[in-house]
Amino acid sequence: MTMTPPAHLRLTTVDTEDTVRIELHGDLDYDNADRLVAAVTAKLAEHPHLDDLHLHCAELGTVDTMGLSALLMIRRRTGEAGVRLHLDERGTGLDRLLDITGTLEHLTAPVAGTDETGAGETPVTNGEATMPRSAGPDATP
Repeated sequence: MTMTPPAHLRLTTVDTEDTVRIELHGDLDYDNADRLVAAVTAKLAEHPHLDDLHLHCAELGTVDTMGLSALLMIRRRTGEAGVRLHLDERGTGLDRLLDITGTLEHLTAPVAGTDETGAGETPVTNGEATMPRSAGPDATP
């Protein structure tokens, strides 16, 4: 049996005074998710007056549950720091994952106190209503 080596995640970062852009090349998965969270956490610490964090996803490959967890952790940390998170140039695979898991709107929502949508992001405008999920048979009304 031949094992394929994991696709490494390469991060390319471009910083300005109030914006950081991180380009993701490769897979965001179990083997690489912590690396992205660590890189974002370091950038938030380095730039206390940061307004926007752009994750450029055009070259992003597979995203597994650990990758999704990493994105949710990044959203939590950017929200706490008052930084707008942008998921730019998302591919169809990432969009599908975010849509299925119901996390697209959460990850791309404006930071509290702002009403801006991030550049490169597309709000859900296809006319479909999002129905709340049932809490299950044990839920009380």
